[in-house]
Amino acid sequence: MTLHDDAALVLKGYEGRGEDQSALRQAYLDHLAAHPEALWKACGAGHLTASALVVDPERGRVLLTLHRKLGMWLQMGGHCEPGDTSLAAAALREATEESGVSGLALLPGGPLRLDRHAIPAPCHWHLDVQYAAIAPPDAVAAISDESLDLRWFGYQDVAEVADDSVVRLVAAARAALAG
Repeated sequence: MTLHDDAALVLKGYEGRGEDQSALRQAYLDHLAAHPEALWKACGAGHLTASALVVDPERGRVLLTLHRKLGMWLQMGGHCEPGDTSLAAAALREATEESGVSGLALLPGGPLRLDRHAIPAPCHWHLDVQYAAIAPPDAVAAISDESLDLRWFGYQDVAEVADDSVVRLVAAARAALAG
């Protein structure tokens, strides 16, 4: 199965986990159908990305990165690469690379949210497929080249440093962990 096929299957099965994102899900599917290169950075019309919110083992904090290029506190994530076998694998790879934490485990059940956002050229649009990952008890984070900083935040502190998309992702992760 190709990464493109995996993305289509994941999106066809995505139900929004309590949030109606059916129109956005359809926009992602339409984009995939119209652009065979929709998973690659070279797709000028926009491309799918994969991210994962890293949650601490006690499930009370999240690890955010101060993105070097955007200057914003975000979850770990980014572009798919040719070696990625699935969107979930891409999200897990990105989370591991950007957090420095090995042994992350994605929450079961697939993505938590979808988030489409504009990015300065040359990318134009990111159609992000967002997961959550639990860090192991002995997790030690390390700043990557893509980050200015890396820090654990209590759930209640995220809204003070991050934008609404991250706040919504944290809320979705908390709901998934509770249910």
